[in-house]
Amino acid sequence: MPLSSRRMDIHISEFIEGSKKATGVTVIIDVFRAFSTACYAYDSGASRVIATGSIETAFELKKKYKNSVLAGERDERKIEGFDFGNSPTEIIKSNLSGQTLILTTTAGTNGLVNATRSDILLAGSIVNSGATARYINLLNPALVSLVAMGYQAIKTAEEDILCAKMISDILKGGKHDFSERIEELRTTSGSRFFNPLNIDFSPPTDFFLCTMRDRFDFALRAEKMKDGNINLIKMEL
Repeated sequence: MPLSSRRMDIHISEFIEGSKKATGVTVIIDVFRAFSTACYAYDSGASRVIATGSIETAFELKKKYKNSVLAGERDERKIEGFDFGNSPTEIIKSNLSGQTLILTTTAGTNGLVNATRSDILLAGSIVNSGATARYINLLNPALVSLVAMGYQAIKTAEEDILCAKMISDILKGGKHDFSERIEELRTTSGSRFFNPLNIDFSPPTDFFLCTMRDRFDFALRAEKMKDGNINLIKMEL
């Protein structure tokens, strides 16, 4: 059974439209790769992760925050002038101790920025799905909105829908083994990581790093700042 006693209504939706309509405790899900990257940034020593919707704002934030670095993508590729792409592989090779990571992506971070109706906002991926569900159970909400952001926020992505189902399963007290379905991602939405033409910006290691279920024991709580950007706070469980 779930840790909470209250019956939860759990809704799964997609894309920016879903994030705009989401209410209650809302989880914006981006497995490939925004919120996996954010988790690995904290694991690599980052003191803070700030999510923003636009490239221009990211550059402005870098000027504002000392000892900060930029990470993100457009069309999967690292943005010109950024320190990192949206790639866990790049992040784990770096020592981010004490640094602020400023992250902007096509789908995930824009999902956070547009989730203006949520009571509590979280960022989820397969690598912290269990911790995210446990955190939600501690909150014991009546309504949970799981928003699968999809590929470029316009096309259904199997990995994001799967992550939503994994979180929902835990909240409902299920104990299903999703390992086979995670492995299947290698030949569906994750196949792009194994295309030799993409190796410079979407290496195969990103696939494996993004699909390590429960690699991290912390949730990412998203708090909107006065300037409209999102502070991703590491909530250890």
